[in-house]
Amino acid sequence: MSGTFVGMPAFPEAARAAVDNPTLRGNLRHATHTIRAKRAGAVAELSDWAELREAGRRIKDHTLRHLDRYLEQLEASVTAAGGTVHWAADAGEANRIVAALVKETGESEAVKVKSMATQEIGLNEALEAEGIRAYETDLAELIVQLGKDRPSHILVPAIHRNRAEIRKIFTQEMAAWGRPAPEDLTEAPADLAEAARLHLREKFLRAKVGISGANFMVAETGTLVVVESEGNGRMCLTLPETLISVVGIEKIVPTWRDLEVFLQTLPRSSTAERMNPYTSMWTGTTDEDGPRAFHLVLLDNGRTDALADQVGRQALRCIRCSACLNVCPVYERAGGHAYGSVYPGPIGAILTPQLRGTASEIDASLPYASSLCGACYEVCPVAIDIPAVLVHLRERVVEGGPAVRDGNKVVLRPARGHAAERAAMRAAAWAFGHPRALRTGQRLAARSRRLHPRTLPGPGRAWSGTRDLPKLPAEPFRDWWQRTRGGKDGK
Repeated sequence: MSGTFVGMPAFPEAARAAVDNPTLRGNLRHATHTIRAKRAGAVAELSDWAELREAGRRIKDHTLRHLDRYLEQLEASVTAAGGTVHWAADAGEANRIVAALVKETGESEAVKVKSMATQEIGLNEALEAEGIRAYETDLAELIVQLGKDRPSHILVPAIHRNRAEIRKIFTQEMAAWGRPAPEDLTEAPADLAEAARLHLREKFLRAKVGISGANFMVAETGTLVVVESEGNGRMCLTLPETLISVVGIEKIVPTWRDLEVFLQTLPRSSTAERMNPYTSMWTGTTDEDGPRAFHLVLLDNGRTDALADQVGRQALRCIRCSACLNVCPVYERAGGHAYGSVYPGPIGAILTPQLRGTASEIDASLPYASSLCGACYEVCPVAIDIPAVLVHLRERVVEGGPAVRDGNKVVLRPARGHAAERAAMRAAAWAFGHPRALRTGQRLAARSRRLHPRTLPGPGRAWSGTRDLPKLPAEPFRDWWQRTRGGKDGK
């Protein structure tokens, strides 16, 4: 993945700073509660939601098992329709491909559709280094770009900003990027949206190159799909002469019939709409209709490494709806920046460590950025068991072990700072494997319970500082059972 967030502290430190910001917490609480309440209402309208969720899970799992075959089919379909397919193993290769394609047109600017994949690889920064300016056209992405900020949410990247902050950003920064904001700009949402519309309209009309991602790719026809709510995507996808789409290899579905499932579940889970206001689909190129040249850049960037993990690969089912963020008590208080990745929240806590590995301090901390309450699993429209993957990744961080990195089998070393945890888990494993030792330990703990401290010493303070230690019973369960039930009914 890109180095966009390199240098940020590990999650505990970043989250501590975020929690101390009352404005940020207020913005997040209001936005996440509003979105999840609307989502719950939209989902409740469908009597077959559970069946759709299961269908989505099965389609994704089937596709991932046969990803090689469907990617080859997609390449053939796109090529037959007049498009050109490029393969990018990592962020650097993808950025070089896109920069070269833009330079071939002779242009030095491009308009962009909101895209997590291009954020992941740091495309804007890479293009700027090549003298190419990329303009974000999604309203929230525009706010982030003008504010020299980073996205804080998958669906609403500027969720951490309120209207007063947005007005200030527009009035101070718009002029440097194009049409300035009106002098009498107010904080009214309609006025802010109109300022953005006027600012972007001139860019749409003069742009010769458009850059997008895609929500889905249909293997059987080579069709790409973008769903959005503002119409900016439609402008970027149809007006430019050249369209370049950067898409993760996991975004593929085999057939049109499969696509139908996700066009029901994605809008309800993300924007709480029955269907997206704008669903744009394109297949290659067509004379006198849309861009004359279409390039598809298929991005790996750690995805095949994640695919090799039998537990963690389910993260690749993700359709980027962001429902897990909106119900997560950790995200609600810490915000997206604390995750050090363009993928924040519960899905980011399991996806980022698989794409980037767990060698860095921040990536090793992400599997712990969760209370394991399970709310994320309950709302996921493709049934990703995020808590199970979090526990799996925690084991990898603490114990190390076999994994796949850059397509090669490696043995990961345990992350630093977890020696006490490893020792405790190994001691527990030994005790549970030796019943007599376990029984003796339980009896000693019960008889000495009056001497037990109220808080744990050393590293344990981090746990007991906000929790009461559970009180031990007067006798172990085994002894109680033997005393009260022993010998009864022949047992």
